[in-house]
Amino acid sequence: MQLANYGMPTLIETKTLEDCAKLCTELGLDFIELNMNLPQYQLDKIDVEYFKSIADKYGIYYTIHLDENLNISDFNPYVAEAYQKTVADTIEIAKQLDIKVLNMHMAKGVYFTLPDRKVHLFSEYKEKYFKSIIDFRNMCKNAIGDTDMKICIENCEGYEEFQKEAIELLLESNVFALTFDVGHNHGIGGTDEDFILKHKDRLNHIHLHDAKDRKNHLALGTGEMDIQKYINLAKEQNCRVVLETKTIDGLKQSVEWLKGC
Repeated sequence: MQLANYGMPTLIETKTLEDCAKLCTELGLDFIELNMNLPQYQLDKIDVEYFKSIADKYGIYYTIHLDENLNISDFNPYVAEAYQKTVADTIEIAKQLDIKVLNMHMAKGVYFTLPDRKVHLFSEYKEKYFKSIIDFRNMCKNAIGDTDMKICIENCEGYEEFQKEAIELLLESNVFALTFDVGHNHGIGGTDEDFILKHKDRLNHIHLHDAKDRKNHLALGTGEMDIQKYINLAKEQNCRVVLETKTIDGLKQSVEWLKGC
């Protein structure tokens, strides 16, 4: 298989950007997804000229995985403002690096556990929650402007109904799209798949890894998933694909498995 538009995540074992880039090129992959949870990929650590030089040297490009703690709807306005500024500043750096995809998780926020159920505060205070989502959407649209950058929302632990409604509000703007993490979906019994496929025309990015029961981020071919089904979906929708294993060995196994397809 030609590994066009396949990339790798930043791994704990690759301590520097150049370590990542060397591995990416050795494996015949096209891009690195820079993970902003790691200290070396915080905004104040991204030297644009250096990152450009590494991309040019190794013939690769970048996508960005925004901080998983990101909560642009936090009811504390100081916290929400900090996260929104983080996204705005990341968009500006992404423009300079010609990055087309920012991957983002949707926070569920805090919930209260009652005797008979959990109550998510974003669901209980929907009006305030949805206003923050619309304000964020408008900010991102203005910041991205007429570039073809997309902020892709990734599924994680199973979408709540209020999250689905929020995502549909975001998708009213063409700067937002979807990431389908197929291993996460498998680990929760496939409950996010219908929602994602309902909007598959907005599917732009895929996190591909194998899974078995609730254990995911396995090398391709070592779990129980129908990986070919999702490869076909990626081709159909012209998606970029991150081989999202967490180790170098797992990444190498996945590349070899793909070559055998």
